[in-house]
Amino acid sequence: MKNIFRKKSIEGLIAQGSKGSGLNRVLSSLDLTLLGMGAIIGAGIFVLAGQGSLSAGPALIISFIIAAIACGFAAMAYAEFASVIPVSGSVYTYTYATMGEFFAWLIGWDLVLEYGFISSAVSVGWSGYFQSLLSGFGIHLPQYLTAAPGSISGVTTFFNLPAFIIVLLITALLAKGVKESMRVNNIMVYVKVAVVLLFIGVGAVYVKPENWTPFMPYGWSGVFQGAALVFFAFIGFDAVSSAAEEVKNPARDLPRGIIYSLGICTVLYVIMAAIMTGVVPFQQYLGVANPISLALHIAKQNWVAGFIDIGAVLGMTTVMLVMTYGLIRIFFAMSRDGLLPKLFSYLHPVTKTPTKSTWLIGICTALTGALVPLSVLGELVNIGTLAAFSFVSLAVIILRHTHPHLHRTFRCPGSPLVPLLAMGSCIFLMTQLRLVTWYAFGVWFVIGLVIYFTYSRKNSALNAVMET
Repeated sequence: MKNIFRKKSIEGLIAQGSKGSGLNRVLSSLDLTLLGMGAIIGAGIFVLAGQGSLSAGPALIISFIIAAIACGFAAMAYAEFASVIPVSGSVYTYTYATMGEFFAWLIGWDLVLEYGFISSAVSVGWSGYFQSLLSGFGIHLPQYLTAAPGSISGVTTFFNLPAFIIVLLITALLAKGVKESMRVNNIMVYVKVAVVLLFIGVGAVYVKPENWTPFMPYGWSGVFQGAALVFFAFIGFDAVSSAAEEVKNPARDLPRGIIYSLGICTVLYVIMAAIMTGVVPFQQYLGVANPISLALHIAKQNWVAGFIDIGAVLGMTTVMLVMTYGLIRIFFAMSRDGLLPKLFSYLHPVTKTPTKSTWLIGICTALTGALVPLSVLGELVNIGTLAAFSFVSLAVIILRHTHPHLHRTFRCPGSPLVPLLAMGSCIFLMTQLRLVTWYAFGVWFVIGLVIYFTYSRKNSALNAVMET
């Protein structure tokens, strides 16, 4: 049992990050900031903000701030690790070096849940907005190809075709190369930020302060429930750290990309929440999948609402692009360590991307989005992410204790207090999620334990070293 807690050498990981692994180092701090923003600005604000307002009322503003604080504490921990260990794998790699292989596997399996299900969940939201745009041109898909089975009460549906197709298109782009993927991501991020600023500029004129009264209709309980829900809106900045081996200067640029992307998106979210609840009474967002554009429809600014819908489609496209990219790099790191089959770390000799893994993961993600209802996916993503943030915060405290003299270009301020606050706030938000979500989370980890003890433990690269 002692062997399952074997650790990777910190010094070896640092040397590995310096040497490289065959992936192209082409990303700058601007690319990373836009990568983070591409992952963050998406379904969380364009879709789930309406549901969050039903829990928190106009105090949704505070819900966003609470969620941002929890993410901000965790972001500091991520930034320190990214500056010290510039290696693919994100918190999985960090945990391997500080807590050992068993915990690394658990968090890697957790990241598969987070990254994979968020791509699938967002593809469902993308499908809804895309079908809305098509209907504006008088185009309607056959009803049985518009949603997963059981998604719509009283309606027979078999397969979400738009969700399936968009993930496959993104997969093809990722297989082509990281630089091409980031170029497309950067363009779409600029467009959707312009759309967000358009909403802020136009919507602010139609705010009615009386709609903010009562400001906190369901008390602090509602605010915390809203924070647990809209936490989804901040998921994605951690995907920046998974790009470590494709960054020109990872020690400098990774912390910048993580902190800049989260900070910019937090400011935009708070302003958008204030305008959204100020233009439309929060009760009117019940069952609404497009709360941002609804606010402008009610303000009789239909032309702007159309641009918002386009921005939502682009926003969710970049989220799927970044999170699928992050998932593929997690599989790459785990495969390189022997915990998953070598198929997932095979690099194409021309594109320098893990093409076989990219297509296999892309097809599985596409099928999940096409066949599983959004309601099942959303909270699982949140609980998986909160668990990952808790792990990386604990790992920073451990690394400070075991390797106090490591060179750190970025240091998490206020350690160990800030990492402890990150853990506490994440665990608190996890307690606000439904019991059925915890049950599903437990089942996912049981499956992971079976895989680890039947395959990963004996095929681990560290196991081979110890046997020799």
